[in-house]
Amino acid sequence: MITLFYIILATFVVSLISIVGIISLLLKEKLLNKILIYLISFSAGAMLGTAFLHFIPEALESLIPTKVFIYVLLGFIVFFITEKFIHWRHCHLNKCSVHTFAYMNLFGDAAHNFIDGLIIAGAFVIDLRLGLVTTLAIAFHEIPQEIGDFGVLVYAGFSKYKALFYNFLTALTAILGGLIGFYLSNFSELFLLYLLPFAAGGFIYIGASDLVPEVKKEPRLMISVLSMVVFITGLLLVYFL
Repeated sequence: MITLFYIILATFVVSLISIVGIISLLLKEKLLNKILIYLISFSAGAMLGTAFLHFIPEALESLIPTKVFIYVLLGFIVFFITEKFIHWRHCHLNKCSVHTFAYMNLFGDAAHNFIDGLIIAGAFVIDLRLGLVTTLAIAFHEIPQEIGDFGVLVYAGFSKYKALFYNFLTALTAILGGLIGFYLSNFSELFLLYLLPFAAGGFIYIGASDLVPEVKKEPRLMISVLSMVVFITGLLLVYFL
């Protein structure tokens, strides 16, 4: 039951990140953007590191390579299709277009957080350290995303307090995903084995096609260098953990 406790705690902490929109009320936009570029860099390194250094190697220990990489590709494709056609948007630096339907954005976030919960649960079932690394990678990705989503909801007509409330409500689906993931992992080992490469594909998609391009947009040399250092720090932290 200690594993279940860690899963609930981790998914609750990740859910709390949804109220990080408060930060955008307290900080000036220029200062907020300076902080976000480093969070995005760290998140990109942590997510790619988790996928290549933990999820894929763990899956290869139990599945044949062909199956592992098929599910990595499947995860990549599913995350791409979801973002492309169901408005699952990862908005960073408050530079995302206004969603036509704010509630569709909330639905996409709920689905996203539910899958995050599944992934966190699967990682903790395998190993406590892997669970911590996975939670860390997801948490740092959630911060810039939640600030962006908060901005979208406010721009779409929500009051600031209503935007925070709905963001938090959809974030709680991570806990539901964690609970379901825990029980499915114990019920079927195959679920866990295939979840890892699938999650790796999703992490690679988010890191390589969503986060890294944001970092590449930075024109200033010094900030670009520091962002790369933070990116590598994310990779190294995941490696040593």
